[in-house]
Amino acid sequence: MSRTRGTWNTKGTWIAGVALAAVLILTGYAALSGDDGDSDAAGKGGGASPTATGSASPDPTYSQPEDWTEPERWAALPRGQRTDERGSKVGFPHTAEGAVAMMAAANTTRIEGDTSTADEQLRIYNSYIGKKDRSPAAAQAIEANAKATDKDLAQEMGVAEGQPLPSGAYVRSHVIGYKIIKKSGDEVTVWLLARVVQKNGETSPEKGSYTRTLAGAQWQDGDWEMTADATERAQQDVQGQAQPTMAAPGDELFNASGWTAIREAS
Repeated sequence: MSRTRGTWNTKGTWIAGVALAAVLILTGYAALSGDDGDSDAAGKGGGASPTATGSASPDPTYSQPEDWTEPERWAALPRGQRTDERGSKVGFPHTAEGAVAMMAAANTTRIEGDTSTADEQLRIYNSYIGKKDRSPAAAQAIEANAKATDKDLAQEMGVAEGQPLPSGAYVRSHVIGYKIIKKSGDEVTVWLLARVVQKNGETSPEKGSYTRTLAGAQWQDGDWEMTADATERAQQDVQGQAQPTMAAPGDELFNASGWTAIREAS
């Protein structure tokens, strides 16, 4: 089986979610990313959707573009039923939507204050990656890459390595859409569309980019877990197919690419 690598923003992709990073280590597969200025990613709805899971910006106001195209498909994904010892929501329902909700949670991060990339990625690695796919070597690789990202962030934001980020600074990632590739009772594979935003301080402008991730989950030990096997099967299933265009909710390309927008669950 051939394995392909796309071009991707190293720091943005590692920040976007350790589940992706772990799958990259385990399988050699890649995610693609683009910044807000790319025609592939920005479109009409370049800002964060007001109803997407999580908040990409602390700014509470949002002006819907005049040429907004309402997403044709919406989903209110279920929440995890409990919180594990690492602070991650787990216990998702045994449904396709439950699998997507877990994968969305596994690709959602908040790096700010004294919470580092390494903190977030090790938390997600231990909470959401299948137990059979975890190993000391993989955990070390996750931590090493995350620490390298933290070092770059510290330099970029003007603080000493190992120190908390400046006041008002953050890097956040949340999944704004998904497209199911294949689903069965115990395995679901998807494309995930996420937005990563970065702000270097109180007065700095927020910058954003998008990531498009291939991911697979299996029902194991009473919960959904991301696994290399499921992701490898997803890669096989999409071989030779065009990848869905990265476009924000509100962009007509979002609908044309078959994305389902994520609405905050009640």
